[in-house]
Amino acid sequence: MHLRAVMMSRACIEQAKGILMERHKITKDEAFSMLTHAFQRTNTKLHDVAAELVRTGTLSSRLTR
Repeated sequence: MHLRAVMMSRACIEQAKGILMERHKITKDEAFSMLTHAFQRTNTKLHDVAAELVRTGTLSSRLTR
């Protein structure tokens, strides 16, 4: 069960990176950096930041400050 959760989390992060790559015309490393900065600024789990982006199409204002 734990392995499945890890795989789902990774898939969500990859999907979020893809959204950012397409939207901003950036590399996968730059997209990961954007996600990393968002979770560091808010003390939120990376998966939660990615899941919000996948779910809503945007990073909430609390994540982009």
